[in-house]
Amino acid sequence: MDFAFDARTEELRAKLLAFMDEYVYPAESVAEEQRAQLASPWDTPAVVEELKAEARRQGLWNLFLPDSGYGAGLTNLQYAPLAEITGRSPQLAPTALNCAAPDTGNMEVLAQFADEQQKKQWLEPLLAGEIRSAFAMTEPEVASSDATNITTLIERASDGTDEYVITGRKWYISGAMNPDCKIFIVMGKTDPDGADIRRQQSMVLVPRDTPGVTVKRAMRVFGYEDHYHGGHAEVIFDHARVPVSNLIGEEGGGFAIAQARLGPGRIHHCMRLIGMAERAIELMCRRAVSRNAFGKALAQQGVVHNWIADARVTVEQLRLLVLKTAWLMDTVGNRGAHTEIQSIKIATPRAVVDIIDRAIQLHGAGGVSQDFPLAELYAGARTLMIADGPDEVHQRSLARRELKQYL
Repeated sequence: MDFAFDARTEELRAKLLAFMDEYVYPAESVAEEQRAQLASPWDTPAVVEELKAEARRQGLWNLFLPDSGYGAGLTNLQYAPLAEITGRSPQLAPTALNCAAPDTGNMEVLAQFADEQQKKQWLEPLLAGEIRSAFAMTEPEVASSDATNITTLIERASDGTDEYVITGRKWYISGAMNPDCKIFIVMGKTDPDGADIRRQQSMVLVPRDTPGVTVKRAMRVFGYEDHYHGGHAEVIFDHARVPVSNLIGEEGGGFAIAQARLGPGRIHHCMRLIGMAERAIELMCRRAVSRNAFGKALAQQGVVHNWIADARVTVEQLRLLVLKTAWLMDTVGNRGAHTEIQSIKIATPRAVVDIIDRAIQLHGAGGVSQDFPLAELYAGARTLMIADGPDEVHQRSLARRELKQYL
């Protein structure tokens, strides 16, 4: 692979870095001030809509979608350094560029698997940033790291109507607390007794205002409600009915669609995590040169040297592995990059958690306070050791692949 960024990537990097400096970083404190004045904590601060309008005006919009018919038409390798930059302000920048999860994964699903009517009704307003969405898979009653365990039922109506009846309970459904969230992509079982456990599941589109759909409560993450991503909700589907035409793809195709969705999602998270680590290193260095302890600057303490040096080495290693993974996804496809996708999913969150943890330690009480972004960065990075498949699931799969050649 060529380690140099091409001309288009360099152009977009320059624009995005300037956008971050001029608009995003100054908006971080403004957004917090505005949020305190909102009628609902889930409403969007006005400055976020201003950021979205400016990003769209500058052409920094839907950068994640490789299909030029819907998005910027960038490859994974071109998008990687851009997603990294947005990771430096993970609460604002991805949303400002319409590149925030879970909408990104949902748009990818709709672009790849939805029919034309579904695209017109749901994909187009998502691409325009007019609505938000949620992906409803995880359940509280089963180990959802094994998606074949899910128990939500998607059954044909017994009264002769051409409808599905959906019954189940989901939780940690990202984005569902946002009042702009208008559509759920729900994964459930249409054939719970089918012989092939990976053909039992299907995905259907369920509008938020469907009778029988209740957004019950917000779920906190390490005490944070994660307002900017629309929160994480517990959602009840109590005999909610939708037309059979709301099926995405075919019955029994839900597991395969989920796998297609999660591959790009995992690398996008890892790209942004590197940006989070870079922000932590920057804060660590600024703190080290501005504070004295025991007669000298923290920057002169040997242990601080070790933390900063180790962090820089780690970030450079992670970036190379993420870029290699992006390159492979572009050249041989997601299946051909399976080992690398799992490798970055294992390595990146745990390493970034360690870097942020050192930055917190260097900031003392300030590190765990709301005056610095470090505590919230830590919560986000630590959560990604569970989200999109816990580390142990990826380790199990990766080890089996390594062992296979010796068996």
